Parts: sequence; C-alpha cells; structure tokens
Amino acid sequence: MSRSPSDTASQRGFIVWFTGMSGAGKSTLSMAVRERLLSTHSVEVLDGDEVRTFLSRGLGFTRPDREENIRRIGYVARVLARHRVAVLSAAISPYRESRDEVRRLASEAGIPFIEVYARASLEALIERDVKGLYKKALAGEIPHFTGISDPYEPPGSPEVMVRTDSETVETGVERILSALRERGLIT
Repeated sequence: MSRSPSDTASQRGFIVWFTGMSGAGKSTLSMAVRERLLSTHSVEVLDGDEVRTFLSRGLGFTRPDREENIRRIGYVARVLARHRVAVLSAAISPYRESRDEVRRLASEAGIPFIEVYARASLEALIERDVKGLYKKALAGEIPHFTGISDPYEPPGSPEVMVRTDSETVETGVERILSALRERGLIT
C-alpha cells in the first residue's frame, strides 16, 4: 500500500508479534501496550487462546496444526495492519520457521514487524502457573506441551526481549514502545 509523505506514524499499521512459552507474559504485555497505544492508534490484540477458540477451532497441537494456527494469525494480522491497525499478536508460536514466515510475508506486504520475546525461566513459569498446566505436562498428562514434551525455539534476534521473570511489566512496555518509536511507528 503506498503512503503519501504527509502520513503520520499514527496512521500506519504494524505488527508486534509476542512470542514465548505458556505463562511467560505475552498477553499481559500485549494488553499493557494496547492501553498505551489506544489514544493514538486503532489497536487489535490477537490473543492465542482466543484465536484457538474462534479462528483455529479444530486444530490440535501437532507441529502442522501449530504452524497452520500461526499462518492464520499472521494472515489476520496483515489484513488488519494494511488497514492502519496496530496489531499485537500474543501467541506461543513455538517454531522459529513459522515466525520467520509471518515476518517475511509482512515485510513483502510493506508492513513493519517487531518481534517481542517474553522470556522467563522454566522454574518461574512453573511457579506462576495458576492452571497447573506445567505440573500436568511434567507428569505426562498433557501431550505436546511446549517447552516440556514439544520444543520451543527461542527467537535468534528479536527486536525486543523482556525478561518477565525479573523485569516489571512497565519496564517491558517501555522497551517495546521505545522500539516502535525508533522505527517511526509511534510518536
């Protein structure tokens, strides 16, 4: 989509792709960033749990199904960003290749893409796991659980990494907003 020189940063859509293991803080960070952007942008959060309920119902947790889920989220994110929406995607997206594909397709469409890695130690994730999913996965009760019985491939060089086990949400949000400012996506 061509843009005239008079377009401002607040008129440009972009994708912020939050990745990290279950419970790492992707949704928390994305909702906090959303709150900060609402006064200047149209913002949509594509939360992994919600997407699985509505857009990817019927997909399981095998690698092909997870990759298809990420493709679907990436497609919706691109459509929204083309319409000047700031898209915040918060999905585990465990495979580097799938995330790279989403980035490449966004880039080919002229849509800025920022990857945010919400990183926390396995010990911290187990400790803060209110649903008990890690405990069940470690006991073999949940198959295909990312980081336990299925892999999580961390990003090689994300634009932003937030250590959610040792940093405050506000510190992470400020780092994300700073990355958006540096790229001229927000003022």
